[in-house]
Amino acid sequence: MLRQQDVGHRIVVRRIVGIREGRTLFSDALGELVELSETHITLSTDAGPLRVPVAEVHRAKRVPPARRPTAAAVVALELAADEAWPAPVRGRLGDWRLRWADGWTGRANSALPVGDPDRPLPAALDAVQRWYAEHGGSALVNTPLPLAAPVGAELDARGWTSRPPVLVQTVPLRTLTVPPAVPLPTSTPLPADAPAGVPADVPPVTLTDAPADDWLVIAAGRKGGLPDAARQVLTGTPRVRFAELREDGRLLAVGRGTVTGAGRWLGVSLLETVPEARRRGLAATVVRALAGWGAAEGATHAFLQVEQSNSGAVALYRGLGFTTHHTYLTRVAPAA
Repeated sequence: MLRQQDVGHRIVVRRIVGIREGRTLFSDALGELVELSETHITLSTDAGPLRVPVAEVHRAKRVPPARRPTAAAVVALELAADEAWPAPVRGRLGDWRLRWADGWTGRANSALPVGDPDRPLPAALDAVQRWYAEHGGSALVNTPLPLAAPVGAELDARGWTSRPPVLVQTVPLRTLTVPPAVPLPTSTPLPADAPAGVPADVPPVTLTDAPADDWLVIAAGRKGGLPDAARQVLTGTPRVRFAELREDGRLLAVGRGTVTGAGRWLGVSLLETVPEARRRGLAATVVRALAGWGAAEGATHAFLQVEQSNSGAVALYRGLGFTTHHTYLTRVAPAA
């Protein structure tokens, strides 16, 4: 059977799916193990997340990895994502990043354990907990898998829990069809030859270099408020654009784009459509508009981060060509 050390690795699970004419029926699943509990095994498969009750597992084992990004590629993308979501208070523990934004979002308030912490792992995690206690918060650690699997194993031994798995997904910008946008005077215009492809009833997208008040209202509704630290996270990246899609002056869809990672990566975040305007292709239109800006800035690939359990968003991104580069778990320290 599986152990916590197998989290982040490719596994095959043979599960019991029924009985026919006195014979047990089995089904096999192949994917990356993202969570292992006493009651369930959770895999990231090509068809999406799969949660298998342990009681249904006949056999499960680790198998050789499929072709996956190198450790260096995972580190590079994680650092580009860190640039794209810059916490106002930052520290270093060797190569590890420590980030604090008054508790606003897990990404901006967690340690990123990539590289060498310049001390033994147990001592490094002790130092992480002290740093967050000094800043008035509880420690969180984002563990990219399988890169940070040794960190995860040590956290398991300390009784840390996990938030839902997050998929880090990527796509080459050339695969996205980018419709033209209507920039405000402060915006960088999209290329004049950007191809069309927007449904007839979808308004154009505007890209600005600062978020409008109603843009911030939508972001606050999604993220549970916007403290001062949040505004620094949103605007602190040198190359950033805020996408607006309006109809008769009313804001229907938003998104945020950044260019980081030595100019290679367009980061897409805070993609949101108001409930009454959903299922019109607005979110996809916003992504394509941001992709056009990113390409004009010299980026070659896009990335985003989405909870594996958000099936609607995962399906949208799959339709745009995004595939999973790697996953991560946000680990939560036990209550004192």
